[in-house]
Amino acid sequence: MNNSSSLSSDRSSRRQPKQKRGQARVEKILLAAAEVFTEVGYTAATTQQIADRANTAIGSIYQFFPDKLAIFHAIEVEYLQQAQEFDREFFEQDIYRPLVSVIGDLIDCFARYIERPPIRCIYLQFIQPPVPGLFLLLTDELDASVNQQSIAQHAAGYRQRNPALSQTRSELLSEMAHRIYESLAVVAIRSPADRRPAIYEELKAALYGYLNPHIGDHLLASHSNMMICPHCQSDRVVKNGHHQDKQRYACKACGRQFVDRYTVRGYPPEVKQRCLALHCQEISFREIERQTGVSHNTVINWVKEMKESS
Repeated sequence: MNNSSSLSSDRSSRRQPKQKRGQARVEKILLAAAEVFTEVGYTAATTQQIADRANTAIGSIYQFFPDKLAIFHAIEVEYLQQAQEFDREFFEQDIYRPLVSVIGDLIDCFARYIERPPIRCIYLQFIQPPVPGLFLLLTDELDASVNQQSIAQHAAGYRQRNPALSQTRSELLSEMAHRIYESLAVVAIRSPADRRPAIYEELKAALYGYLNPHIGDHLLASHSNMMICPHCQSDRVVKNGHHQDKQRYACKACGRQFVDRYTVRGYPPEVKQRCLALHCQEISFREIERQTGVSHNTVINWVKEMKESS
């Protein structure tokens, strides 16, 4: 097989490792591939370069991946699995802390996230000349589906700091903030490592100047005890006991309950994306259930939704 295989990858021929040794080998291959793709780009990369970086025989790669496109698609799945980790880490903290701390923690968390090889690989490939058919799961906008949930989640946090913000306005502010730090993050990861901290500090200053008039500390005094329902955005909220050391609230408008910190309910988007990716590889529904722990009936419904929306 040619080292620089074309985009005619047969995804269904990928072997799924069963033992820990095989899984560790696949992880090593994906890490090496992400580093090679980051350094030279997908088009110039070869499977031989990936094998050399992984310190393994090229035949070992072909045991699991038919070509480099299949490897890239596996990295794409890795990206989706990690895509919301920095938001979850961020929202474990108090949204009412000083804005300079909120923004500083956000960018510090994002800076750690963007240094991961699969994330760097995907970000940098998006700004390279497009390769038709390269991305299997992501849309034209980087991780659009995950970004939309992240934008809505941050917007809900903005309204907690300033309930006078409308949902439309808070979501616009959140979207613009995301665009700012994603754009400058690309500048940072393309810069020498010793220059990145200075870029991130400038990013913190830019975001603070943009967001301070809308969710700054001066707005907290009159709203610090006011909660906004994350489901219907009503302020008709009352305390309703505690759950796992968190204050629980009940919304009189919609009748739903929630805690004082945002909690993702149901399966995270990256789990759904992984299941759909396995389905695209022609893995059976029962096997997907064994690999992910998601009920095969849930996966079937997700596939139906995907087909209906396409």
